[in-house]
Amino acid sequence: MDGSQTVGIRYPWTRSPDIGEFTEIAEGVLWMRLPLPMRLDHVNVYALDDGDGWTIVDTGFASDEMRQVWTSLIEGPLAGKPVTRVVVTHHHPDHVGLAGWFQSEHGAELVTTRTAWLFARMLLLDEQKTAASETIAFYESAGMAPDILAKRATDRPFNYADIVAPMPLGFTRIKQGDSIKMAGRTWDVHIGNGHAPEHATFWSRDDNLVLSGDQIISSISPNIGVYATEPNANPLADWIEASERLALLARPDQIVLGGHKLPFTGLPFRMRQLVDNHHGALARLKKHLDTPKTAAECFAPLFKRKIDEAEYGLALVESVAHANHLFHAGQVTRSRRDDGAWLYQSKG
Repeated sequence: MDGSQTVGIRYPWTRSPDIGEFTEIAEGVLWMRLPLPMRLDHVNVYALDDGDGWTIVDTGFASDEMRQVWTSLIEGPLAGKPVTRVVVTHHHPDHVGLAGWFQSEHGAELVTTRTAWLFARMLLLDEQKTAASETIAFYESAGMAPDILAKRATDRPFNYADIVAPMPLGFTRIKQGDSIKMAGRTWDVHIGNGHAPEHATFWSRDDNLVLSGDQIISSISPNIGVYATEPNANPLADWIEASERLALLARPDQIVLGGHKLPFTGLPFRMRQLVDNHHGALARLKKHLDTPKTAAECFAPLFKRKIDEAEYGLALVESVAHANHLFHAGQVTRSRRDDGAWLYQSKG
């Protein structure tokens, strides 16, 4: 490894802006933070000054509180200039939640990838009072703990529409190899995968800024999960491929503006660290599977800490992702238990 890749992570800003405030990252680029009602209690959003208006990158959840925060931001830090464009990195609710509100109430143009837009539109239509039978079957196949499964079978499930505003028809598509003008800079679009399909990242040609969304985060690894929508998926392979490809663009001096946590430098080091962490987890998991186990029985080697109920769902889908990766790579076998759970076991 050359010297440029051994430069560790550095944090140019050691604290985040307060809610309703901003930090100026560079000329015309503002960092703001919105609250989230969960353990990961915030999402980073960015405003880029286009002269006669602002481009917003990601939006937070749709809620009355968030609309009020955005209204105060527009009237205050954004100096009353209109939000003319919303760029969404990926379809997760904390990033796309208010995109439709900006479209319908502010007349903003929505810019995102085709897959992100299609996923968002599809999920908005999928409202359920109880968990779908396919979802329950998926939980059973992962070996979900019986008490948690029983609760999820009767409780009202999470509905995307609860925290994502209706999205009117129409958007502007971006894809791999495109470029986009924001804040007087030309940004190259590079697509990630794994955490979310067709996740957009933006790399400035004119200075050292990178808008990475959740594809690259400074101090946590993006969640990579398998869900009932595609139970045999291998998103970890997609994520590793994207990370290896994006690593070729990385320079130590780049300031990476992620969807969570603090902006950082030392991107070559971080990209190698992220990939190595997953390879290490896969090696531990393969050893753990010397006897047949469900995905739910694989938390210990993957996370190396106790998983509580609040984290259980994300841990389970990530455990399935790692087990599926080993299965698709031919390193483990998979068989059905009588109760429908998949049992994974290392070969040899």
